[in-house]
Amino acid sequence: MDDETAEIELLEQNLNKTRQISQRMTTILSSFDTRLVKLEKSILPLYNSTQLLTRRARNIESALGKIDEIASYQEGIAAEEALVLRGPQPGQLHEYIEVVQRMNATIAFGMGDTGARDTARLVETGAKKVLQRYTELVAEASSGTPINGPDFELIPFDPAMIAALRPIVDFLRTLPLPRTHPSHPAAPAIQSALKEAQKGYGDMRGAWVKKCLEVYGKRAVERAGTIDAVNSGEEFGRFIQNMLNVAEDEYAVLNELAPLTAPSFIASTYTTLITPLTSLFSSTFSSLSALIKRSLHKYTILALSAYSCLLEYQEQWEDIMVNRSSRKDSNDLKDMLQAIRASCQRSFPEFLADIKIAASSSQGELSTGVVSVTMSTVEYLERLPDVREAAASMLKSLGDGNWKMGEGAQVGKAKRDDIDDRTILEHFTFDAVSMIVNTLQTLGRTNRRPAFGSIFLLNNISYLLTRLILKPRSPEIPALLSDPSKNMLQSNFRTAKAAYFDSNFSPLLQTLAEDKDKSKSATKEKFTRFFDLFEEVAERHTLARVLHDDDESRETVADEAVKLVVPSLQRFIQRNMGKDFSKNPKKYIKMSAEEVESLIKSFYLERDNMPPPAERATNNLLIQAGWSR
Repeated sequence: MDDETAEIELLEQNLNKTRQISQRMTTILSSFDTRLVKLEKSILPLYNSTQLLTRRARNIESALGKIDEIASYQEGIAAEEALVLRGPQPGQLHEYIEVVQRMNATIAFGMGDTGARDTARLVETGAKKVLQRYTELVAEASSGTPINGPDFELIPFDPAMIAALRPIVDFLRTLPLPRTHPSHPAAPAIQSALKEAQKGYGDMRGAWVKKCLEVYGKRAVERAGTIDAVNSGEEFGRFIQNMLNVAEDEYAVLNELAPLTAPSFIASTYTTLITPLTSLFSSTFSSLSALIKRSLHKYTILALSAYSCLLEYQEQWEDIMVNRSSRKDSNDLKDMLQAIRASCQRSFPEFLADIKIAASSSQGELSTGVVSVTMSTVEYLERLPDVREAAASMLKSLGDGNWKMGEGAQVGKAKRDDIDDRTILEHFTFDAVSMIVNTLQTLGRTNRRPAFGSIFLLNNISYLLTRLILKPRSPEIPALLSDPSKNMLQSNFRTAKAAYFDSNFSPLLQTLAEDKDKSKSATKEKFTRFFDLFEEVAERHTLARVLHDDDESRETVADEAVKLVVPSLQRFIQRNMGKDFSKNPKKYIKMSAEEVESLIKSFYLERDNMPPPAERATNNLLIQAGWSR
């Protein structure tokens, strides 16, 4: 109990000491807090002043930084402006384009009106400098010496130049235009510059491709009168094809390199580009048309061949040269097609008219050879299969039979839509054959010496028959002729051959014919008359060559002439030799029947190819008879 009391008292003493210590600490802290409050009150004004100075210092530093930044930016603007004004330098095109694009981008941000206008002028200047480089590269690609070989070679746009132009074109296509950037200050001026540069592209490329093609157009015109007519027409066809190929290639490159890609701008530029080509085409075909019109009968096949070529390329021309351009109402090929068509239509009646006029155009004595009207008619009919489609089209448009102007044909009354190509061609060739036969008959009759006229007619009719039916150069030639045409030629050949025998050998046979007077003097007169006439026949055949271009027919005529004359002469000699009509029969019988036969056969030997022995034998027979060539 006493121990517990002692502990309690000890605890109370410790508690009192702790309380006393706490009171003293509280007093000290209260005194310290009071002093801190006094200190704060005395320091606060200084603190506030220090904060204001610090804030001002930061503002000053920030202002100085902005000033430096603005100064640096202005220096950069000045440098970029100088770069833009100087233009793109070699190897720095990419950097130049970046500068112009960056300046163009600043216009979209909140710049003042003055700054935007100044920057816009620089963007415009930069765009024009790049356009100038664009034009220089296009001009470089459109210059030089074309390849003027015998065959046209397409010279494509240099791939290396396309690669150099592509980044320029990509930049130009990003420039502001009124349609895409209506508020951009430089948009109208930039669009105007782009349009001018694009038109320049069309002008330069058009002039270049014309330069590449024009030598071939001139060559085609110059050769038109010297080479085969069908080949000449085909050459013009190749000229058109080359022109279309060039236009097609240029159109593809234009779409790749045009700064303004709107369809209207492409069409306008393409029109500028192909205008020199269409002008070249028009001038070339105008020259061809003038050549044809000056001598239509000579160049009819050329006209038909050219018409076929124009017709073949009409659809392609429409697509490439008309539909893609802005000249929808202008079609040069169609205009030229109409001009050639008119010439072709006129050629058929004029061809027949020329044949008919030939019958009255001869002056003086005719030769017995094949005349020009016969050869030109055959040449015309031989070439007709090569242009049969064009010829049939022209004849059908003209009207069946309307080619016989002045022959009773009623123009516009004979057109038939159901007539086919073969029939219309057969009708025309029948009229042509009929006309040339009539002309030859008229010419043969006008010869003052009928015997020579018969040789003339036989030679010319034989030429027609051989070249058109018996030995044509092509199986397509007889196919043009109807059966009536073939029968007409064959019948007239037989008639001409009969007339030839009648005018040359019938007088011989008439002298050998029996009559009532069988006296010696009459017999002598018959022999004298026979050999005098035979001398005339020999001289005539020395001057006139019979069927010189047809060996087979010539041999047939020779055999028929021998069979016609020699048997009658043999019978007459046999009948009168036993009567002792003369003490010197050889005075009147100047040649034996065998010698007459040999001489007749010699009439039909080719003079250039006659074997020397045969020629000498013929001359000897004539000398023995007292004749000389």
